[in-house]
This record gives sequence, C-alpha cells and structure tokens, in this order.
Amino acid sequence: MKEFLYNQYKNLFLWAPIFISFGAGIYFSLNTEPNIWVIMSSFLCGILTFFGARKYPALCLIACLLTGFGYSGIYAHCKNVPNIEHDVHGIQITGKITNLDYTEEKLRIYLNTSDYGKIRVSTITDNIYNIGDVISGNGGLFKPQPAVVPDGFDFARWAYFDNITATGYINDIKMLYTAESGVYNIRNHIKNITNSFLVDSLVLGYKNTMPHEHRQIWTTNGVAHIWSISGYHTTLVMGWLFILFYFIFRMCPKLVRRVPARIPAIICAWVGLIGYVILSGGGIATLRAFLMATLVMLAFIFGRNVISLRMASIAFITLFAINPHFITNAGFQLSFAAVFGILWLWTVLKPTLPTNRILKYIYVSILTALVASICTWPFVMMHFGTMQLYGILGNLVFLPIFSFILMPIVIIGTCLALCGFHALLSFANTIYDYLFRIATDISNIPMSEINIGHISNTAIIFIVLGLSCIIFITNSERFKYAILRHLNLVFGGAFICIGITIAATTTHPIFYISNNHKLIGAVINGTLQFNKSKDSSNYFAFDTWKQYNGEPTKTPNPRLNKESGVYRITFSDFSVAYIQNFVPLSNNISTLCNDDSIKYIVSYFDIKTKSECSNKIIYGGGVIYNSGRFIQIPNNRLWHNRHE
Repeated sequence: MKEFLYNQYKNLFLWAPIFISFGAGIYFSLNTEPNIWVIMSSFLCGILTFFGARKYPALCLIACLLTGFGYSGIYAHCKNVPNIEHDVHGIQITGKITNLDYTEEKLRIYLNTSDYGKIRVSTITDNIYNIGDVISGNGGLFKPQPAVVPDGFDFARWAYFDNITATGYINDIKMLYTAESGVYNIRNHIKNITNSFLVDSLVLGYKNTMPHEHRQIWTTNGVAHIWSISGYHTTLVMGWLFILFYFIFRMCPKLVRRVPARIPAIICAWVGLIGYVILSGGGIATLRAFLMATLVMLAFIFGRNVISLRMASIAFITLFAINPHFITNAGFQLSFAAVFGILWLWTVLKPTLPTNRILKYIYVSILTALVASICTWPFVMMHFGTMQLYGILGNLVFLPIFSFILMPIVIIGTCLALCGFHALLSFANTIYDYLFRIATDISNIPMSEINIGHISNTAIIFIVLGLSCIIFITNSERFKYAILRHLNLVFGGAFICIGITIAATTTHPIFYISNNHKLIGAVINGTLQFNKSKDSSNYFAFDTWKQYNGEPTKTPNPRLNKESGVYRITFSDFSVAYIQNFVPLSNNISTLCNDDSIKYIVSYFDIKTKSECSNKIIYGGGVIYNSGRFIQIPNNRLWHNRHE
C-alpha cells in the first residue's frame, strides 16, 4: 500500500487541472456573488496550503480547489466590464470594427465604440468590411441576458469574459473610414476570393458559415469537431510543415552539418503554425492546440518525452491562467477530455498492436476513436443533451478522408484560388458533397442520435472523477488480488456508476419561465407547449427548453390554451397561473391568490401585493418540477448587474 500511495504522489500534478476546474466551477455556478474577501482568502489559502503541504496529497488537492475558486473570482472582478442598463432602440451607433463573424444568414460585426464600449451587432448586407474600418448606422442594443435554465449557457457571463457590453443590430451602415490592409483583413480577402465555406471553416476558422442542417448531420456522425479548428487541424498542418522543411534541410547538408535536420525543421514548422493560428482567428481550441504543439516541439528539440499527460496538464493550467472562464467552454472541455484519454491510451495503457500495417492502422483508428468518444460523451450530453451512437463509425469513415484528401486539397486550393485557379476548390466541394451524402445516410440509421435531456452538474462531476481515476491512478502489480492491481478501474467504475445513477434518476422540469416573464413553457403530455410560437427577446429559449426536456430542437412550437388572457396550467398536484401583459392585474390577482389549487403565480408585470400571497408569486426566471419545487435561475452575479 505504501508503494501504491507513493505512485499516486508522483501523479499528483496530473490531478491539479481537475481540482482547479472544480474550484472554478463552484465559483461560476454560485447563485450569488461571494464577498471579494472570501475570494481573496480562498486564493491565498490555496497557494499557501499547496506550498506548505506538498507531502500530503489530500491537502494539495484541496489547495488546488481553493486556488481555482479564488483565482476565478479575482479574475472576474479585475475584468470590470460594464454593460447597458436596459435595451435601447433607434440610436446612432459609431465604432471601429475589431472582428467579423460570418454566419449563414447575417454578418456579425464587433465594434469598439466610445459610447457603449465593445459591442456585437448583426446586419444583413452584401457589402465588404475589413478589420479597422470605422462605420456608423442606425440600430439597437440589448443587455446580455442570463441563462434560460439552471446550469445552462449564460450569455451574460460569456459576454462579460469576452469584454462585450451589449449585442444588437445595425442598419443603413455608412463607411466613415477605410482601414489599411492588415493581418486580419487577409482573412476577409481570402474569404471573398474563394467564396467557399470549406475554406471558411477549415482554413479561416469561421465557425458559423456552414448551413445549420449540414452541421447537424456532422454532429450526429460525431465529427462536428472537424469544422472547428483545433488539435486535429494544427496536428495536420504541423506535420505537413515539418515533413516539408525536413526534406528541404536534408537536401542541404551544409546547413545541418552540426545540427540535426529535425531541429531547424521544427522551428520553421512552428513559425508556419503561428501564421496558421493567426489566419484562423485564434479561437480557444486553436490556442490550446497551438500551446500543445509548442510543448511537443520544445520536447523534441530538448530530447524530452514528447507526448505525456504532464504536458497536457501544463497546457491546461496555462490556458486556465490566461482566462479561467475557458473551462466553461464546450470546445475547451471536449478538446482536453479527448487529449487526456488518447494520451492515457498510448502512453499508459500501451495496447499491443498487430504486425500487419493495414490491420495496425485500423486497430489504432478504432481504439483512438473509441477512447476519444468515451471521454467526450459526458460533456457532449451535458452541453447538447444528445448522444451520438454512431460517432465511432463516423470518425472511422470520415477522419482519414478529411486528413489525407479533403483538407490538403482545400489548403492547396486556397493558395491556387488566390492566383485565380479555382478548379481545385471546386473539386473539394465535389468530394464534400459525396461525403455529406454518406453522412446523411449514417444519420438516417435508426437511433443515430438520442435526446436525453438535461444532466445535472453533480452527475457530470462524478463521471469526470471516474474517468480521471481511470486515467490518473497508477496501479501496483505487487498486490496479490487482481482487483487491487486495478484500483483505477475500481474507483473509476464506482464514480461513473454513481454519476449515471444520478443522471438517470434526475427528473426534468414541467414548467419553464423566462427571466423577463414574456415566455413560459409547460410540459403537457410529455411535450413542451408555449404561450407564444416565437419571441425575439427569448429566441434561444425555445430550443434550449426542448433540449433540457429531451425533445428534438428546431421543431414547431405548439401553443398553450388560455382563458381571457390568463393561462392556467394544471398538473397532478398543483396548478400554475400566468397573467399576460395586456390583462389588468387587479381583475385577477385577488382571485388567483385566494385559489388554493394554484401554487404559483407568474405575471408579465411585477406584482406587489399583500404578504399572504407573496409565497405564490414568482420573480425572475426559473423552472418548476413535478414535486412543486421551484429553482430560480441565477441573475445576480457580477456579470449580470454591471454598471457603466
């Protein structure tokens, strides 16, 4: 046992990212903002405990938890990003373009303004804009909204950590100043010349140019990560550049007489990779992959172990230090989950490979896809509420074609298109159409995607702990019994089973309320129904609530029945009343308050009434469960109530 504990101490650093993430997750998930002195005390206690109790693994992990919590809070308070206090319309918006994001339907423009700070506005236009242009137009701005479900995506928090004060729209745009050409404007130049969403996605890093229907098909096939530049793309580019420069230097022996050809080839490949990262927009997943690639290159140069779990942990902690909010990003979680799983497979487990080259390639592909899928499944289910049963099949079918055929053709075709030769990109589009038909056939297989609804954070924590035990616990072969020689599987399986049990026994809400009380949803006969079929102020709530309830998204929104402007939804043990905006409160509030069968009252307008009815009235957004329990959506955090 002493040897077993000693082995775990050597792997203590690998556990640091997990417990730092748990600490940060606690901070981000709180209902109210903790006192700044509590935050600073947690951070200091974590640092002092870590350096003062390095010989005690349990205390070190607690120190990581406190450090993650405190550092996240300190970082959030240091941001101090203001926002507008309420929505405004019919205003003049003038600012300098700092970024552009192309979608299927509209153009999103990021502006630095003197009146409102950094904002993101949308417009429908065929005009071409560049980074650095100064524009002006008429439009409106909206205050970033909190989540629409508990533990859901909090847009206000995302905007805060992305330095965005407001979102909105802009029309009748006038150009006030045209910027000189720069690095980021090269992206727009390439986009306009190539006019291909393959180039936009695989080279330029635009995430929303692909049609939604296509993205849904690729998601069902488990290969949606192909369309978001990350480790997969940087690995390919780094490998191609290294091979190119390696052969160049090998052809010039005088240049590498004293230094192995691989070292200058690595340096040149790294410089080329920097250019690719800049050209692709430098997203979170791209930065993570670039940092990992840099560590790999440094290890190559200095003769250290190139691929290891320790290097992945260093990359994780480095990105966390840059911005702790990264850990809430789905791409960040999926990327590192896959990386940790794959590294464990080939550096710790080290499965025996067939001697036949073809069988070896197939075996490696299957194992890698299987482990990556298993490690990322919890996060896919948490963020998207679905499970792709044929994800492994999709990876086996499409990844080799994308790696060795489509992506090289797209990159070379992009270079040729800049010289006026578009035939290669046309050929790439033909290949894509053929692959998309295959992907559509796979997605049409029964049970290709299962809607599972919301999975609680508690269940995810136990599942992540279980996977971490399997990956990070080092076994000892000196134990007599086999079960003791594989304690990683014992602890990991136990935690995963607990997480699955919690997920399976957690009930879904039966009533949903938006933060502004303009939209409600009730589960009637297993299907969500709404008081409106559409609502611009709660555009994403419809699909989010359906996903939370385990229903397919992008489907029609059925309407609830009402009586004289008052919705009364009756469940098994209680009723909920909703008063529309055009219904006078005085005509209904007394009746509803005196009705014992009504447990909750929701009104479009704020209700101020006698204390005997206050226990029925719901303020803010939230969800109601079949037991009658109401859970409010946090809307009083630092990023919700900022001031200019």
